[in-house]
Amino acid sequence: MSSFDHNTLIKNINDNLGTLRKAQPDALQGFGQLAKAAMADGAISAKHKELIALAIGITQHCSGCIGFHIKALHKLGCTRVELDEMLSVCVYMGGGPALMYAAEAGAAWDSMAPVAA
Repeated sequence: MSSFDHNTLIKNINDNLGTLRKAQPDALQGFGQLAKAAMADGAISAKHKELIALAIGITQHCSGCIGFHIKALHKLGCTRVELDEMLSVCVYMGGGPALMYAAEAGAAWDSMAPVAA
C-alpha cells in the first residue's frame, strides 16, 4: 500500500514541473490544451473520461496519475461505487500489479474526499 499523501504528491509534481514549464512553455501549454480538449464533455462525459484516464494510470502504475484523476473525479461527482466498478475492470485487465495500484487508488479516494460541510 502506498505510504504517501496524494495531495502532496500532486503539489510536488506541479512544483517540480516549474522548470520544464519555463524551459518549454509552448510544449507544456500544448499538453495542457490537449488535456483540456480530450477531457471535455462530448459523446463521452468528462466523468467517464476521467475514469478511463484513471484506469490507464492504474494499469501503467502511475501514482501521480492516480492523484490527479482521483481529485478530478471527486470534483465531477463520481461515486465510490463507480470507482470500485472501474477498479475491478483494472484488476481484470492488469492482474496483480493493477490490484496493488487499485488499492492505492481506493486509499487516495478516501484521503482526498472533500470535507462535508
